[in-house]
Amino acid sequence: MRKLKLEMQVSLDGFTAGADGDVSWMVWPWSEGWSWDDALRAHHNNLTTTSDCILISGRMAEEGFCDHWERVASDAENPQSIFAAAIVATRKLVVTRTIPSSRWKNAELFRGDLADGIARLKREPGRDILAYGGPTLASALMDAQLIDEMYIYINPAVLGQGRKVLKDIRERAELMARSATCYPCGVVVLEYVVKHSGRS
Repeated sequence: MRKLKLEMQVSLDGFTAGADGDVSWMVWPWSEGWSWDDALRAHHNNLTTTSDCILISGRMAEEGFCDHWERVASDAENPQSIFAAAIVATRKLVVTRTIPSSRWKNAELFRGDLADGIARLKREPGRDILAYGGPTLASALMDAQLIDEMYIYINPAVLGQGRKVLKDIRERAELMARSATCYPCGVVVLEYVVKHSGRS
């Protein structure tokens, strides 16, 4: 069965963004200049290239995720262009109840029951599925016991308040630490295998 992998950038105190949505505290806030070191870029690229489906929230799509990578992919001089082209070419599922239609390349809208739909997707042949949180999407996936592995990119910043990485979780999950790696740019990546209660 395909794995669902969650990748999220967070602050040291567990926020994905400031209270006003600010992400300028991230070492690399998905901006034009790629301020991660080469080793961390390679780690991130490997997660992308070993997946053939990307899962994002409607909010992330509306805030410019797809538009940004389509623009970067079109600029051959940008060092991120090869990675960006892979994102553009990969099938994307946008989880939403409000967006009327997809305006992005290789992006489909997902409106059905999340637990049933993603469980079916995991049973389909193919490579792994990569989810970019969004705390709302990440929490829904965790609560539905769909996440198999977590890749948490901890940035060297403390916010004090903001959007928590996970919220309103009702189902217990145990995490088995697989690795913790500190990269030269200051980001620490924690890798976990997720074991949900009631699931072997």
